[in-house]
This record gives sequence, structure tokens and C-alpha cells, in this order.
Amino acid sequence: MADRDVVALFKAELELCKVRPGETVGVLSEDRIRIDYAEAVLAAAEEIGASAIHVNVRKRPGSFFGPGNSLQGNRAGIEALKRADLVIDLMGLLWSKEQIAITDAGARMLLVVEPIEVLRRMFPTPHARRRAEAGERLLSAAKRLHITSPGGTDVTYRLGQYRVATQYGFTDQKGRWDAWPGNFLYTAAHDDGVDGTIVIDIGDMLLPFMRYVAAPIRLTIEKGMVTEIKGDGIDAQLMRTHMKSWNDPRAFAVSHIGWGLDVNASWEFMGTSPIASQSGGQDGRAFYGNVLFSTGPNVELGGTNDTPSHLDIPLKGCTLALDGVPIVKDGAIVHPEMRVEGR
Repeated sequence: MADRDVVALFKAELELCKVRPGETVGVLSEDRIRIDYAEAVLAAAEEIGASAIHVNVRKRPGSFFGPGNSLQGNRAGIEALKRADLVIDLMGLLWSKEQIAITDAGARMLLVVEPIEVLRRMFPTPHARRRAEAGERLLSAAKRLHITSPGGTDVTYRLGQYRVATQYGFTDQKGRWDAWPGNFLYTAAHDDGVDGTIVIDIGDMLLPFMRYVAAPIRLTIEKGMVTEIKGDGIDAQLMRTHMKSWNDPRAFAVSHIGWGLDVNASWEFMGTSPIASQSGGQDGRAFYGNVLFSTGPNVELGGTNDTPSHLDIPLKGCTLALDGVPIVKDGAIVHPEMRVEGR
């Protein structure tokens, strides 16, 4: 029996996603993982008057988030989800061919893997959507993105080849993907369009390792590829080892770039909360004023790099400009269409 408070929370989220009576909500899960969430979604959909189906698959040995997911090859499950109006992904299809097949069929999709505490604290709002879409308009029109930091970051992205993705925590548009929670946006440069230096400084994050960096890591980037990873600490060693372990040169490609807008995200959550180990790191990705640097795949934005190696690296205290116009300055949002008063 699903907890009533959790059902109410999921019902509010489904209503933001414009679930209506007569629509079909599909729930994707594996084994007993987040089965309480699945039960809450099914109950919430029933209260709204929507139909609901639950596709529960066996977790395969060695399966992992994204391209290595347990739905691979499960044609019956994929086809069932393609017929849904909204799919709640409790497993993690991000950057996978299975996700693209489902959303290309018209289903809107919402990834939900964060703990209840995080879902409540970062519950989305229409105002968050307006701010993300304001950023989307600016980023879509820009040709050059430039990032600097006190630690030595100085890197330029040549934009225009790929689309802009927004995340504001809900989806009510056919075929659109989002994740609950999180308010941020990102795009990718031309495949050969990133050059310069990224310094991952002390206190920045390495995801999905869920680590704060203890010693600086200096990345040299040439024509969209990380060509050198310098640093004497364990974090640089971990990054080098991880990226090499895939035996895939595409693991060293620069992926998406963007900034966080979520005023309810916590930079300290990963280091202070006893349930942080259950999190996928949305606090860091969405943190208000961060710069989210990433390596690896770009299929989600229309590219062809589907390497399973994917690192998200939230950077704090950076300055980011689009065609010379400041968006983030020293870790604070300064553009009036996205800035929140008092932050």
C-alpha cells in the first residue's frame, strides 16, 4: 500500500505534467528498486482518472544507468511504453536508444530517481519553467560560449550544431523528456568546437562518483576532445582511470555544457545528508549559478556519440558569457530573465 503523502506528491507532479482522465501513464522499473514510487504513481494516476501500466523488468547483472540499461532488447516492454502518453522512468534510460525510441513515438517521459526528501525540496514550479525557457532562447541564438574561473578555467564553445535541452522538473509536451527534480539547461558545441582549459577546482563535484574534488584537475581540450588530464590528487587519477577503462576514444569527447537555475538545490547535500548515497546528484547539476561541464555522449542532443562513459561535473564560482553577454558571474546568475531576486 503506497504512503498517502507520497501518493499526493506524485499526484501533484502528474498534474504538472498535464495528465488527464483517459490518458495512459506507463511506469518503468526494475526488480524491487523504487517499487514504492511505482505504487505511488499507479495510485496517483488512478485518482486522476488515467489508466496506468507497470513495466517491471529484471535487473540484469552489470546493468547500469543509460545505454547499459535492463530494458535493452525487451521489445514487448518498449512497445508498451511507446503507447503511453507519459512514461515515469524509475530505472534510468537517459542517453539510451530505448529512451529515444519511446519519446520519438510521442510519449513524454519523466525520470524520477531521487530520494523523496529531494523530490519535495526541489518540487518544480511553472516559474522555474519560464526561467529555463528564457535561457533556452538565449542559448539557442548564441554562437559562442566562454567560461572562465579564478582557478584557471578559460574555454570556448562554438555553438549552433545541436539543440538546447531544458530541465524544469515536469513535462507536458508530446515527446519531451525531463527529470524530476532539477531546473537547468544545456547544449553541446560543434563536434570539433571546444578549445581551452577546464580546471575542476577544490569543492567542485565529480558525478556519478558523488565526490567533492579535493585537489584541482586541469583538463586541456582541443577540437572538442580532452587531450590531457593533469593533477596529482586521487580525483585526477580516478578520472583518468575511469575514462580510459572504456577503451573508447569517444569517452574523451566534450559533451553538454550549461548552467543551473534551481534555488532549492543544495551544494552541501552530498556531503551532509545521510541519504545522499541514494541520490543521482541532481542537487549539484541544478544548483543555482553552477556551470555544468560534461564529457561523453551527445545523442540526447541529436549527436552520434553513444559512448557509455559519461561524466557530469558541476563547477562552482565560474563566469559564463554568451556572445560576450554575461549570464553567470562568479557563480551568480546575473541575466535579468533568469536571476532570482536576493540570490
